[in-house]
Amino acid sequence: MSRPGRDDDPDRLYTLTGGRSRPDFDRFDLVTLVVSESEPTSGMSSEQAAILTMCRAPTAVVEIAAELRIPVGITTILLSDLLHAGKITVRHPTVADPGEPGAPWTAMPDTTTLEKVLVGLRSL
Repeated sequence: MSRPGRDDDPDRLYTLTGGRSRPDFDRFDLVTLVVSESEPTSGMSSEQAAILTMCRAPTAVVEIAAELRIPVGITTILLSDLLHAGKITVRHPTVADPGEPGAPWTAMPDTTTLEKVLVGLRSL
């Protein structure tokens, strides 16, 4: 059984990244939202063009990797190139202020809430 991205030809992945193993920018994690700022242009790799098309609306790094069927590490290198070229912008999820009523529903919960949930799950 073959898993997408895991069993890809290493030469293809090497070619996609130009031999790099790390992105130029450390601004990406799994939930970083990416938004395209331009349309694909000639000379771009098909993966970069797909990223720009896919990210017309904010899209998480992990969703991009899944859609392209390539490892997250390779995806972040491609995103780093696009960010450096000014083709995308990135947004990190905001952390909710527990004392602020009406915090946006997209905000991440504070660590105290997450710890309480973890304790509750462990007690099940």
